[in-house]
Amino acid sequence: MRIGECADLSFDCLHSTGPNQWAIHVPLGKLKTERMVPVDSFVCELVQRLRFFRSLDSLPADGRLLGRPRTKEALVRQLRDYLHQVCHVVGLPTRIVPHQFRHSYATEMLRAGVSLLAVMKLLGHTSPEMTMRYLDVVLTDLQREFELARAKPRHLVPQPKVPFVSLRPGLNGVIDSLLAAQHVLEMFRRTLPNGTSRRSLDRLSNRLTKILSEARKLVTP
Repeated sequence: MRIGECADLSFDCLHSTGPNQWAIHVPLGKLKTERMVPVDSFVCELVQRLRFFRSLDSLPADGRLLGRPRTKEALVRQLRDYLHQVCHVVGLPTRIVPHQFRHSYATEMLRAGVSLLAVMKLLGHTSPEMTMRYLDVVLTDLQREFELARAKPRHLVPQPKVPFVSLRPGLNGVIDSLLAAQHVLEMFRRTLPNGTSRRSLDRLSNRLTKILSEARKLVTP
């Protein structure tokens, strides 16, 4: 969320959405939108600690999670100063501003498999074009998506079914069985991604081809 939205969080912003499922209600922000953002157990614990410290705060209760010493702008400046102090303590030479976390969050969500539309909703954007400016898509991301699409394509080309035929007697029946086995093996091989298993099936298919060739030589004209 934006730092301004963080400053506006209500004391009861954390909501249960199901068994062991939680979300934070983000109030109206820069784009005049509000949303529910799913969070994990760590964020839940963090909100609970902020609630505890807020209850001990000498500032008057105003229904917000973070107390304001004077104005909202003063609180935002204070939060920025805290972030700079933390960066200084851990030895980060680069100056970091809170808004950079939104870019990192968007990119990590995309890499974790969240769709572009869902990332847009999480950030509170009103258009995919705005969200794209937040994403850092590198070659490794493209390679991962390419391999995933090959391994688990969403639209599969219909595979021909193995025709049912009655086996001929004798050696001809053996040849028919080998042809059927070769066909089934090839159909299965095509469903696998490039890797060890697919290469092993390639070798098995080549062996079957050689066996078929030798078997046909044994057939009496």
